Amino acid sequence: MGIHIRRREFVVTVGGAAAWPFMARAQRPGIPVIGILASVSPTPYAPYIAAIKEGLRQTGYVESGNVEIEYRWAEGEYGRLPQQAAELVKRGVAVIILVGGGPAVAAAKAATATIPIVFVMGDDPVKSGAAGALNHPGGNVTGVSLLTVALEAKRLQLLHELVPNVAVVAVIVNPNNPQAHAELAELQAAASTLGLQLEVFKASSPSEIDSAFVNLVQRRAGALHMAADAFFNTRKEQFVVLTARHALPTIFHLRQFTVAGGLMSYGPDLADAYRQGGTYAGRILKGEKPAEMPVQQAVKIELVINLQTARSLGLTIPLPLLGRADEVIE
Repeated sequence: MGIHIRRREFVVTVGGAAAWPFMARAQRPGIPVIGILASVSPTPYAPYIAAIKEGLRQTGYVESGNVEIEYRWAEGEYGRLPQQAAELVKRGVAVIILVGGGPAVAAAKAATATIPIVFVMGDDPVKSGAAGALNHPGGNVTGVSLLTVALEAKRLQLLHELVPNVAVVAVIVNPNNPQAHAELAELQAAASTLGLQLEVFKASSPSEIDSAFVNLVQRRAGALHMAADAFFNTRKEQFVVLTARHALPTIFHLRQFTVAGGLMSYGPDLADAYRQGGTYAGRILKGEKPAEMPVQQAVKIELVINLQTARSLGLTIPLPLLGRADEVIE
């Protein structure tokens, strides 16, 4: 527990240090300001902020050159987002880019109906109310759909294909995530089709993640499906260590978990999606209207398998599954 506290203090310090220059700096006349509203912490999401900036560069905008960026980080505490969104609106930013999915979307939409908003989110943008329609959003909000909720059933199917003799599968979800209900609905339907029993565990903090693993082992779960969640993305090392410690075959939603030592992942290329988001923000700065900009869908969906982890778990990857992998880590 002490390690988690020290790590959090470090992240808060880094986040404060990173955010302070942007809060203190006066806006240069004529230079547009982009607000980034993030439900997560800055350090784990640094590669995705870099991807946003790459997208902006592709449309001719460079931070500290012809555009400024103001950051608000909720550090996984989704309740902070409404106030942070209001701060960006009061600041008069030209466009708000959302980082970390659904929780930030709700806060930004509640804060403004006029400032353009660009999301990168896993839930269905139309069903969740983020956009009126995919082809013609119709309001001040558009962006990129990661399809993470729609892919939950496929992830469970892949996990079942890998460990067909496992009957009880644990699922860890973040109850504070608005898309958690939709994720569980997808998973329950898929489990029924596959003849699997799901055991659902909730976690919204590092200590609750630890507790969830203790409980799922006690419930004799034979495998784990980690639901897609922005806060979980910032706890990559914790999840990988715990799945290894408990020798639990696990499927994740992002390649980064598998590269770090997780067993298998199936999901979008998150960096590419955020690059698309940066491009959309640049196009809005050039005068395009979000109401007329179709919601983009993540185009890169990757199946990644870590053979070294499979060997440590005593698992043999079925050849058909191995043959469909986009990347195999030896």
